[in-house]
Amino acid sequence: MLRLLTAGESHGRALVGIIEGVPSNLELTAEYINHQLYRRQQGYGRGGRMKIETDKVEILSGVRHGKTLGSPISLVIWNRDFANWGEKMAAEPVNKEFEKVSIARPGHADMVGKFKYSFDDIRNVIERSSARETAMRVALSAVARKLLGDLGIRIGGHVISIGGAGFKDREKLDSMLLKIMSRRNGAEEISDATERSEVRCLDEEIAAKMVQQIKRAKKLGDTLGGVVEVFVTGLPIGLGSYVEFDRKLDGQLAQALMSIHAIKGVEIGEGFKNAVKYGSEVHDEMLLKNRKIVRPTNRAGGLEGGVTNGEPLWLRAAMKPISTLMKPLRSVDLSTMKQVESRRERSDFCAVPAAAVVAENVVAPVLANAVLEKFGGDSFDELRTRFTKEAFFG
Repeated sequence: MLRLLTAGESHGRALVGIIEGVPSNLELTAEYINHQLYRRQQGYGRGGRMKIETDKVEILSGVRHGKTLGSPISLVIWNRDFANWGEKMAAEPVNKEFEKVSIARPGHADMVGKFKYSFDDIRNVIERSSARETAMRVALSAVARKLLGDLGIRIGGHVISIGGAGFKDREKLDSMLLKIMSRRNGAEEISDATERSEVRCLDEEIAAKMVQQIKRAKKLGDTLGGVVEVFVTGLPIGLGSYVEFDRKLDGQLAQALMSIHAIKGVEIGEGFKNAVKYGSEVHDEMLLKNRKIVRPTNRAGGLEGGVTNGEPLWLRAAMKPISTLMKPLRSVDLSTMKQVESRRERSDFCAVPAAAVVAENVVAPVLANAVLEKFGGDSFDELRTRFTKEAFFG
């Protein structure tokens, strides 16, 4: 089974990651991982940090001549901005005083982190709670994504709203997506289509409105959130389990998405819409066509009882606006306990397009673990043989 661990601070020397449990002989290159890192850095509304960093991974162990060894894979992404923060973020003691951060930003981990870990400098919280951590998480998750991709399981995502701009006619959008999802590589088609949009939106007219929303937020010194969707095609029936609560795949996927910075809501299929309908309007009927089970709808989002049902996996995540505002809210100086304006920290105005890429990738280890649990195999060849022979698609 896969285990992931990330380490590193936003302005520290580097981000480091380890992924354990990857079968041997999976073809893997830094180039494949770097493509996902590049995608994460794009999108209208990103801040100045993206002009400094060009995220590229180095594979330190676990891969030889382009193939995994079955041993832990360790990765590193060097922070170029560390050159400007060397003394301030040095690991060893420095004979120099630095200004301590004591003003917390509403909506951020600043205050809770200070009290939880007994810090006298909020900088310690900022450095690790930063969304910069997702760069390494995307890199590690890309390894799992490669494993799934080589089995024919494809992942794709897109942005459906930013601020008040988005798809108003959900029925029309869902109908279009359902047609794409009926194809084995449908999820990848969606992902490829969004590469042409600076906000990862499938509709050019709506994308232009999203850009205008972000421009307005910039002028106001404000930030914007939005909603992203993730789809996965090529999944067999039977991944996950209903026998224990912590083995339910829907719970594991929701946790993975909720662990992304600023994500405050997760929906599977038409979860919230289904809550106000009759059961007869919600559940996906099963029909027989050429002795195969087919579903005319996919309101369950590809999961029933915490188990994949052979339909495309359909997930949605809501991202709140970023906490750092150029026009700050009221806050408290925790060193003096006086009312002050919140502090500014270099940040994005809107990171929703990047969140779509992060969301695509963080679901990959969850699904890869479900595949490994069901089909097993110490080498990728062994896993692929079992998957090809035993996977049931209905």
